Amino acid sequence: MQNAQAIAALTSLLGDRVTTSKSDRDLHGRSETHFPDFPPDAVVYPTTTEDVSRIVEICAEHDCPVIGWGTGTSLEGHTAAIRGGITVDFSRMDQVLAVYPEDMIAVVQPGVTREALNTELRATGLFFPVDPGANASLGGMAATRASGTTAVRYGTMRDQVMGLEVVMADGQVMQTGSRARKSSAGYDLTGLMVGSEGTLGLITELTLKLHPVAEATAAAVCAFPSAQEAVQTVIETIQMGVPMARIEFLDAASIAAVNAHSGRDDAEQPHLFIEFHGSESAVAEQAEIFGSIAAEHGGADFAWSSRSEDRSALWAARHAAYYAILQSRPGAKAVVTDVCVPISQLATAIDETIEDIAQSGLRGPILGHVGDGNFHAILLIEPGNEAEKSAALALSERMVARAQAMHGTATGEHGVGMGKLDYMAAEHGAGWAVMAQIKRAMDPKNILNPGKVIRQN
Repeated sequence: MQNAQAIAALTSLLGDRVTTSKSDRDLHGRSETHFPDFPPDAVVYPTTTEDVSRIVEICAEHDCPVIGWGTGTSLEGHTAAIRGGITVDFSRMDQVLAVYPEDMIAVVQPGVTREALNTELRATGLFFPVDPGANASLGGMAATRASGTTAVRYGTMRDQVMGLEVVMADGQVMQTGSRARKSSAGYDLTGLMVGSEGTLGLITELTLKLHPVAEATAAAVCAFPSAQEAVQTVIETIQMGVPMARIEFLDAASIAAVNAHSGRDDAEQPHLFIEFHGSESAVAEQAEIFGSIAAEHGGADFAWSSRSEDRSALWAARHAAYYAILQSRPGAKAVVTDVCVPISQLATAIDETIEDIAQSGLRGPILGHVGDGNFHAILLIEPGNEAEKSAALALSERMVARAQAMHGTATGEHGVGMGKLDYMAAEHGAGWAVMAQIKRAMDPKNILNPGKVIRQN
């Protein structure tokens, strides 16, 4: 086994919180999508920042790769141990350390999940808004700069993280940011770490913004005669300045899969799932404006509800859409895309993607957080079918090229991992080389999640 000396030293430090069992290693080497398994040589379970610091120090001494792991829900191979090494599982660092309601701030360990934090906040009248669907860890969400269904109203993880505690590549502990709402003091190291995917440091504590729970909430589903009409409704609603909390697009194939998985009976047409937050009067006004815009584009079968149980069922169905789509072709894996374009280009991007999928012969339901120009195609492939995989990857590449040509991005929320490496040069030009320089300066031995975000020997 590689890295045996590092594992021996870690075992002396952590005892049974180091495991080399095949089941643990296999679990931490799996991907949610099409990537092959890359299990680490060992998995370690820290409980404190001091543990993480010593783990990284030992691994640095032995040139042993270190990969952070939250809940394993990432989609671009972020946690794959492609060069072996140690996976640091943060599941036992799962404490909400402090809540400051007057400042609307929470301080948490990285293993706290978004659902656990919101459970802790129920009595405060506050909540944490970023909702990627999966019950991901907040450390992982920060590392990948996650977003999700509520980003159109509240922003992404970039907008919610005020400060971090980070263990650097030599084991040194760094504090970034503060509890102040703004600062002009030096480089934005918090912003640098958010989205760095564990390649520059391991996050051990987060200071997060919280938001007031809305007085009123209303959600709805609405069917449309075509994807184009649904998307045009989104664009016009945004251009009217309607502050939607969520606006999600699902094409007819996605709706069929969700119906089968979640027991719904929505018409098998393109749909928007919508939610508004605010005062009673504001929510009513927003819903009226949206309804009139949707009606102009053939929107029908509105099903509005302000009951929490109905809204929970609606969003549970949306969050389960990925797994529902996988189940629509039993045994399938997926190449998952997540391009993002300026809102003015959204209809064209989706139209051209629909045509591209139709010509490919693949099954590829489309859904996404269209309120901020972000959409996904779930390209279903049979494991071991190299022709299908090649076709899916080529289609994904065309989607990325199309998005970049529209001044968009190869990834709106999933991150780079190892799956989007080939698109970084085209998107960033000389900026990608600057990223590599930062990586070399901060991690000269290249032990922190090597092979992700940038190319480095």
